[in-house]
Order: sequence, then C-alpha cells, then structure tokens
Amino acid sequence: MQLVHEQPDFEFFLRGADGRSALVSDRRLEASFIVAPDRLVEGWAVEDVTRLQVSDLEPVLALEPEVIVLGAGERQAFPPQEVIAACYSRGIGLETMTNPAAARTFNVLAGEGRRVVAAFILKTA
Repeated sequence: MQLVHEQPDFEFFLRGADGRSALVSDRRLEASFIVAPDRLVEGWAVEDVTRLQVSDLEPVLALEPEVIVLGAGERQAFPPQEVIAACYSRGIGLETMTNPAAARTFNVLAGEGRRVVAAFILKTA
C-alpha cells in the first residue's frame, strides 16, 4: 500500500485542538484565535463562550464567512442568544462545538471550498 502525504489546498488547517492549545498548520497557539482558510488572527480577546458579546464577533465577521465554527473549549457550551441572533440575522450559520470537533469541522468545510471561519476559545490559565 502506498501512502501519500496530501497537503490541503488552503493555507491554514487545523492539526488538532483542545481546551488549552491548537496546532494550526505547523504553529502551536495557546491563546484564543480566529482562522480562515487563508487568514490567521491571533490574540482574539475572548476567554469564555458564555460571556461572548456581539462586538467580539467583529474580527470574525470581517472575514465574510458563510458559516462560523465556534470552538467553545474542551467542554460544550453555548454563546448568549444575542450572539446567535446576530449571526442568523446576517444569514451566517453559527455552529458551536468542542475545540477538537471544531478543528475537524473546519478542515472538512475548508476542504469543500466553503467560506468558513473558525474561532477558538483557549483557556490560558
């Protein structure tokens, strides 16, 4: 059997993520961040998905996603209803899941050529 290491057609992809760190392409991140197939925004100032505000989504929305994958950390939790409503009112899907699931979902959607942006919340302390 021949094994071939296939590189994705996009610049940034997730090799893995948990509640404290993520491996984006070959770079380990230990603070919350935003990633699109062609952009990486480090230092997203969000530490708790349950306290997420609509204004926190500005850098995510600036990347013009059709769907947002929100990595809530190592445990499933959801943002306030105002945040969900802000996305839906703009016609943008919002899916919230654990960081490992969000990493897998981001890669699948990006591989399909979708305009996906993922935002990951990492616990720093």
